[in-house]
Amino acid sequence: MTDTTSPDPITLTRESPLGPDLTLLMRRHTEAMHADTPPESIHMMDAAALDVPGIAFFVMREDGAAVGMGAFKRLTDPAHAEIKSMHVLEELRGRGLARRLLEHLMAKAVAAGVTRLSLETGSQPSFAAARMLYARAGFVECPPFEGYALDPNSVFMTREL
Repeated sequence: MTDTTSPDPITLTRESPLGPDLTLLMRRHTEAMHADTPPESIHMMDAAALDVPGIAFFVMREDGAAVGMGAFKRLTDPAHAEIKSMHVLEELRGRGLARRLLEHLMAKAVAAGVTRLSLETGSQPSFAAARMLYARAGFVECPPFEGYALDPNSVFMTREL
């Protein structure tokens, strides 16, 4: 009997956010964040800002092509981290890739000793799917955390790991 199962075409690896083949992901993420959020309410980090100690950046690839990204950033309390720059290419959404990416980030955070993971996302309708993803993963709304202030364009969420 022949084994007909093929290897998983999806990989998740820690990489530099400055990788030359990440330009499309970074551009799409930037466009999405600026689409309906006022500039003063955008808290995304560009590739250079993500390429520092204290930030673990991961790339999701399908058959070698970059299709998603996400990171977690250590906060002042080393047991607390923030999800940053989570993005899956729009044309590939609806396949569970964002859930898989989030689960990977949570597992890597736990492995790094993080016991609380928080995030900031948009309050606009365009962020509804993201808020639902986080809620289904056990995140609950919380007050602004380290460095953030109340903002009608932001929703803050957190969960214990």
